[in-house]
Amino acid sequence: MALPKCTERCEAGDALLAGCSAYPALVREAWNLEALAPIRSGKAWLVVEAPLVASMQAHTRIHPEHRGPVVADPTLDTAWWLVPLDAVDELADLRMVTVQPVGWPLHCPPTGWPACGRFWLTRPDGSGQLTDPAVLAATFGPGGYRRPAEASA
Repeated sequence: MALPKCTERCEAGDALLAGCSAYPALVREAWNLEALAPIRSGKAWLVVEAPLVASMQAHTRIHPEHRGPVVADPTLDTAWWLVPLDAVDELADLRMVTVQPVGWPLHCPPTGWPACGRFWLTRPDGSGQLTDPAVLAATFGPGGYRRPAEASA
C-alpha cells in the first residue's frame, strides 16, 4: 500500500518527533511500516493523558496559539497532550488528567496519516509549540476555559 505524501509541515513535525527519540531511525522505520513509534517524554515535552471526548471539547475551546500537539485514540477513548516540561505543578490537581512521568513512552503515529487507529487532533508542525498548561488547566478545571469571542467586523 502506498503511503500518502507528507507536506513540508508534516515532514517538520515528523523530524521534531523523531528527534525527541534516542533512536530516530527506528521511529521513522516504524512509521514506514505503518506502526506506532514509542517516543519517551522528558527530552522536549511531557505527556498529559485525558479522556477523548473531554479532550475534543477542550480542543475546540483552546485557541490555536495556546494549543500544541494532541494525539487521539478512539479505541482507548484517550487523548494525549504535549505540554512543557515544567507543567507538572500546574496540572497536578486536575482529576480528569494524568501527567505521565518523564520517560513515559507515547506511541505516536506519523503526523501525515493515522496509524493503528491513532491520529493527531493537532499535528506537531516542527515549531516546538506545546499546549499552554495554564490554559489546559483552566479548560479541564471547574467551569472550563472558554475561548474569547472573535471580534466581529
